[in-house]
Amino acid sequence: MRRTVLAVALGMLVAGVLAAQAQAARDTTRRDTTGAGVTLLREQFAYEGGGRDPFVSLLSSGDIRPMLTDLKLVGIYYDQRYPVRSVAVLRDQTNGKRYRAKAGDVMGRLKVTQIRPREIVFTVQEFGFERQESLQLAKQEEMP
Repeated sequence: MRRTVLAVALGMLVAGVLAAQAQAARDTTRRDTTGAGVTLLREQFAYEGGGRDPFVSLLSSGDIRPMLTDLKLVGIYYDQRYPVRSVAVLRDQTNGKRYRAKAGDVMGRLKVTQIRPREIVFTVQEFGFERQESLQLAKQEEMP
């Protein structure tokens, strides 16, 4: 008697598992209208957010350039009336590329926070933390 009950319970369990697998197969497959075969549907993801795509490697995309240590502040065109319109000119010493930066511009991991008459202030984003760094113009030589 116990063996029959056990066999019936096992049969019902196997039938339930097979029914669940069949239902899952029907949910994930679609018959082609030409009858040529079965097409599997796959979930796809497309990133449409602002800023950098978090799924793209930084090493292959070049987003880690320029490094702050490679930049040299060449000049600042400071507008005293409207400081937001001020522009800083920077040069990457490794490849000679020139950058024009305004407040709010993002260059790789560097964000221009503020432009002052003799310096530019960056917010550097590294490893989930932010810190502020600044570059200053070279000293002006005074004429006698």
